[in-house]
Amino acid sequence: MTAIEVASGLRQTLESARAPLLAITGQAADQRPSRDKWSRKEILGHLIDSAANNHQRFVRLQQEEVLVLPGYQQEEWVQTQNYAASEWRDLVELWLAYNRHLTHVIRHTDASAARHVWKGPGGDVDLQYIIEDYLRHLRHHLEQIFAASA
Repeated sequence: MTAIEVASGLRQTLESARAPLLAITGQAADQRPSRDKWSRKEILGHLIDSAANNHQRFVRLQQEEVLVLPGYQQEEWVQTQNYAASEWRDLVELWLAYNRHLTHVIRHTDASAARHVWKGPGGDVDLQYIIEDYLRHLRHHLEQIFAASA
């Protein structure tokens, strides 16, 4: 998939997810399917964290051929930021706004940087993979949010 195709897919995903996300009540967003599973708020918070971390990768990998950045401890990030205490609508609007910006960043990614490499904790991956995987990851977690609503 090209960066433009990923950006278009991300934009379409945002447009189709907005109304259903906003239709979820705060009470429903608070519910955990089990003690060891995230609530919808925490899943969306995780997607905000993913946006923040990948934003760095998207931009920095266009400036450097090889990038060494740490990963992030997903559980700890969600817990530290206490997404469970956030307002659902605020999380939805932040997630939408951040991803609209990432749509712009991805759409304007320099194609010559596609093979630039991030040396992360899970091994080496290139910018093209990171961009494509970002959309896959986002859609996967949206499916979890909407499945919990069913």
